[in-house]
Amino acid sequence: MPWLTNVRLPLERACGHDRNRLWRIGVDDAGVIAALEPLDAGSHAAGIDWGGDWLSPMGVDLQINGGLGLAFPELTPADLPRLEQLLERLWADGVEAICPTLVTCGVEPLRQALAVLAEARRRHRSGRCRLLGAHLEGPFLAYERRGAHPAEHLAAPSLEALAERIGGLRCGPGWEQPDDIALVTLAPELAGSDAVIRALRDRGAVVSLGHSAANEAQAQAAFDAGVSMLTHALNAMPDMHRRAPGPVAAALLQGDVALGLIADGVHVAPTMAVLLQRLAPDRVVIVSDALAPYGLEDGVHRWDERELHVSGGSCRLADGTLAGVTLPLLEGAVRLARWSGRPERAIAAATVLPRRVLGEQRSLPQLLVGRPLGETLRWRQGKEGLQWRQGDHSEREP
Repeated sequence: MPWLTNVRLPLERACGHDRNRLWRIGVDDAGVIAALEPLDAGSHAAGIDWGGDWLSPMGVDLQINGGLGLAFPELTPADLPRLEQLLERLWADGVEAICPTLVTCGVEPLRQALAVLAEARRRHRSGRCRLLGAHLEGPFLAYERRGAHPAEHLAAPSLEALAERIGGLRCGPGWEQPDDIALVTLAPELAGSDAVIRALRDRGAVVSLGHSAANEAQAQAAFDAGVSMLTHALNAMPDMHRRAPGPVAAALLQGDVALGLIADGVHVAPTMAVLLQRLAPDRVVIVSDALAPYGLEDGVHRWDERELHVSGGSCRLADGTLAGVTLPLLEGAVRLARWSGRPERAIAAATVLPRRVLGEQRSLPQLLVGRPLGETLRWRQGKEGLQWRQGDHSEREP
């Protein structure tokens, strides 16, 4: 059996003693990873020398709103061919699976979009990014923290409003057989949210705090009720303040809450992004927050009835409101690695830790064994920063 040697794995745990551990990877004749074995310090195992490059699963994006001109809340059956093109583009961009994100919209468009996504999920094939359950970002959001979400479609949390939107649909972060809805973002301080959180958790959905004005105590109460993530931490929520710590500080102290991070350097300053990762190295999860112009040229694009101005990877409404990005998910890992000097953590934040949010409990070696080598990523730290590639990694040079 051929072996790859001197391979490193991304670091997902808070402790860093495995940072420089080297492995050898056995690959069978079908190109499938058959074994991972740690190397003793100073040993010289035979095989194709990777020189300390990292091996990881492909990326998982928990928050992506569309691409190639498609906005997920606006999907119709006629959009299926272009949606499949988008899934092929995401696969080429190193992304194995996404939670297609539906921002606040009307009930009928939401139900229609979920039906189109379900059909696309049934038509999945090799070479396409996998559609996991949807991420509903809204409509139970705080008006003053709504950001680019249309105010006319916001709703007060209630079991009736929830049933109107997702009644009859399955919830849960499944992988091999995804349910309709995996993740829901809401503002837990709103009246009626407690019952909605309980209902979603009882049905198996991951619940995230976002577009919220929650203070520290309200955030803590939400975590106690089962909220397990922050949607784009530090954006559309109170900042950390010396006398008003807010939801981010509460999440950091909680110890088991994931922090979604848009690592473009615009939504969150690089220093703050690095600080978050240093405080919670095993819980910062990179998301793209990519919008419909992902994969298109800069310029003016349409988003529902509004104009979306795209420049340098950032998307803003005509009034200047920051709405999202057009950068690929893995670009966030590249940038975070450059800011932090910790590529092994940045890689994990885009590839391994999102799986943890969705309930994956297998160790990283267990995740890799049985996976075709061509469906993994090879990462190298060079003079121009962190670089990745997908495919057959048998030769030395990427």
